[in-house]
Amino acid sequence: MTATDNVTLNAISPAQSRAARGLLNWSRDDLSERCGVAKRTLLRFETGEGDTRSATLAAVRSALEAAGVVFIEQNGDGPGVRLRKVAT
Repeated sequence: MTATDNVTLNAISPAQSRAARGLLNWSRDDLSERCGVAKRTLLRFETGEGDTRSATLAAVRSALEAAGVVFIEQNGDGPGVRLRKVAT
C-alpha cells in the first residue's frame, strides 16, 4: 500500500497536503517544523513514495488544521482543501 492508497479515517492524500501548504504559503520546512515530521518523510509522503504511518498523517493533518485548513472528503468530485472562514 502506498501513501496514496492509505485509507484511514483521518487520512489525507499527498495532493491535499501539497494544496494545503500552497494555501498557507508554507514550504515543506515550515510544515516539518510545525508538525514535528522530518522533511524527508514529508517529501516521500507528498510524492507517494512508500507507506506513510497513520501517526505521521495525523500529525500533518493536525498542524494544517490548526493553521486553518479544512479537509474536504471524497464527495464525487474528489477530496480537497480550503481555508476556514475567518470571523470578522
